[in-house]
Amino acid sequence: MKKMDENAKLDLPMTEQLEQELRKRKYRFGYIKLLRSTISSLVVVAAIAVLISMLFLPVLRVVGTSMTPTLQNQELVVCRRIGDFETGDIIAFYFNNKVLLKRVIGVSGDVIDIDENGTVYVNGEAIDEPYVDEKALGECDIELPYQVPEDRIFVMGDHRSTSVDSRSSSIGCVAEELVIGKVIWCIWPLDQLTVF
Repeated sequence: MKKMDENAKLDLPMTEQLEQELRKRKYRFGYIKLLRSTISSLVVVAAIAVLISMLFLPVLRVVGTSMTPTLQNQELVVCRRIGDFETGDIIAFYFNNKVLLKRVIGVSGDVIDIDENGTVYVNGEAIDEPYVDEKALGECDIELPYQVPEDRIFVMGDHRSTSVDSRSSSIGCVAEELVIGKVIWCIWPLDQLTVF
């Protein structure tokens, strides 16, 4: 019986071992608590970023070449949801389950005319278009001069010879309720960072 008591005493942990085990457990508990806190914070930040992106500043990818040279294929742009648009603004809008980017040429009541050389006139005055490299009449099957209907926006791409836009009856003028917003920044690639 005496031998069993001695063996039992030998198996008991020393104070130092107990303190070390206690430190390990506290560290593990603190690590798990920090990890949960970090993950919770990241989820909240991501949710807020998604809400801001969806509600106020949508981020869109440019697909195609209808807005060259201003916007290139695969660039990322940020839109701001606003209701008033002016000639020269670039807007994003829904069309047949796609998002298109085009430039505002005229709004409700404006009279749009385009001559054979591609010069655009709004209410009888030629508009200055430094963003267009090559003027062209392009795909135009509407009768000119054309008056923009109420609550509609007349849009054109900057690459006039290839862009299909309000000059074509297949797209026509954009209803204001289909507009996502005005393009305000090009954010990718970073070396092309632009404010519009």
